[in-house]
Amino acid sequence: MSTQPTRFQETVIAPSILSANFARLGEEVDNVLAAGADWVHFDVMDNHYVPNLTIGPLVCEALRKHGVTAPIDVHLMVEPVDGLIPMFADAGASHISFHPEASKHVHRSVQLIKSKGCQAGLVFNPASSLDVLDTMLDEIDYVLLMSVNPGFGGQSFIPSALKQLRKVRAMIDASGRPIRLEIDGGVKPDNIGEIAKAGADTFVAGSAIFGKPDYAAVIAQMKQAVSAGRG
Repeated sequence: MSTQPTRFQETVIAPSILSANFARLGEEVDNVLAAGADWVHFDVMDNHYVPNLTIGPLVCEALRKHGVTAPIDVHLMVEPVDGLIPMFADAGASHISFHPEASKHVHRSVQLIKSKGCQAGLVFNPASSLDVLDTMLDEIDYVLLMSVNPGFGGQSFIPSALKQLRKVRAMIDASGRPIRLEIDGGVKPDNIGEIAKAGADTFVAGSAIFGKPDYAAVIAQMKQAVSAGRG
């Protein structure tokens, strides 16, 4: 097994449309991508696995028809997951992740995502065990760590997520594979540098971007802080 570090892939900023103005969503996504965002992040909640209800595949399809060509990163906070995977893939998702405990057969769900031509990721809540990565790390393209409890936007970053980031970063480095390490929850310009130092390379941010008048300034500040955090 290679021990060559795979960290410090190109930084990805993935604004969560959960915090966007849905009355003009196409324009909001156009603006945030023009401002330097790299991916578009979808927080899909079912009022079952988490206590909130958000968006479905039709929104993804609508953005593709609107002309969005950037990667669409779909985070499924739903249970079960297998029914929605092909629906989002067919609607234009490029990345699909899910929580292992929401699938009866994690490997099969990952293979379903891949069979649809999408990148596959696993998501872990702040208090979740990482044990499934012992068998699944070689099967996935990215790991998404939650730094808030899933279900609502605008929450504060949970500091213990830094410890989880370091653990997963060490596992990824040991694998020798170019697996992305994504973080979601309470990411802001004033903490993203420390988060990057702990090993993340892909950053989801909602209200920290969409809640500000100048998207480009916030995204530039974030990317500069990531570079500084990496040293």
